Amino acid sequence: MKPIIGITLVMLAAGVSEASAAAAERYPSRPVRFVVPSTPGGGLDVLARITSPRLTARWGQQVVVDNRAGAGGIIGTDIVAKAPPDGHTLLLVTLGFATNPFLHKSLPYRTPDDFIPVTVVGSTPVVLLVHPSLPVKSVGELVALAKQKPAQLPFGSSGLGSAGHLSMALLESMAKIRFIHVPYKGAGASTAAVLAGETPLLFSGTGASVQYIRSGRIRAIAVSSAKRVSVLPDVPSVAESGIPGYDVDGWYGIMAPARTPKAVIDRIYRDVAEVIRTPEVAAQIQNAGFELGGMPPAQFGAYIDKEIRKWGAVIREAGIKGE
Repeated sequence: MKPIIGITLVMLAAGVSEASAAAAERYPSRPVRFVVPSTPGGGLDVLARITSPRLTARWGQQVVVDNRAGAGGIIGTDIVAKAPPDGHTLLLVTLGFATNPFLHKSLPYRTPDDFIPVTVVGSTPVVLLVHPSLPVKSVGELVALAKQKPAQLPFGSSGLGSAGHLSMALLESMAKIRFIHVPYKGAGASTAAVLAGETPLLFSGTGASVQYIRSGRIRAIAVSSAKRVSVLPDVPSVAESGIPGYDVDGWYGIMAPARTPKAVIDRIYRDVAEVIRTPEVAAQIQNAGFELGGMPPAQFGAYIDKEIRKWGAVIREAGIKGE
């Protein structure tokens, strides 16, 4: 009986593989929905709207951007977790995907088990900004000032547990300093506050702040990534400014529901990677302040696991609690 069982299992596996390959060949068979769990205008939304028309043309099916903001990205994420696992409903995610399990007592889905990584579309560090009235021009000077005035300097963010908030929490931990957190309702409000001098410090996305940096309305003293970035080549990294090992990269990726066939995942990855590397799309992504993505699914999965561990530790150490 054992040889017969073995042959049967091999035949079943072959059948599953053939069915998966056939599904990939037919994909997509209807419109594809990009669920963006945030409001229009943010990094996720920008990248979705840059890539969706090109994928529409490539696939011959409409790619629709569906903004489902709310609860720190949980509402949109849950929609995709419960969607049919066929690749026609995809989720665009960023740092909040990795941090929400630590900011909320319970989630309506399991992170990362209810999802399959597809690829990173683009990435951008956050940039450490100061209002010109603050007498610091480097991370070293900021750290020195913070030690002179412990827990006195306020910094803004786009919300509790946001990339800006966590980036500053990591800086506080590594530099052994403390600031006062002032959360705002969104990136627009926090940027307006630092422009007005209401809060003198802010970690902000490069895409949202580069115009103000170039005009001199705010001063950029460091980028959060391990290395400098092309959009701000003269701005040093936090790591090279005296905090070795500091590295925060704002990644923007695509996830599919768990149990989506591997062949379909591979097809989506291949097509997205090719689209973002076409000269026209690459220029749009880079002009918007992002570095090009294209990370393969397995590598992206390993990266997300690393991010979950990293930010879980930062959140616990800082005592950050979700709203």
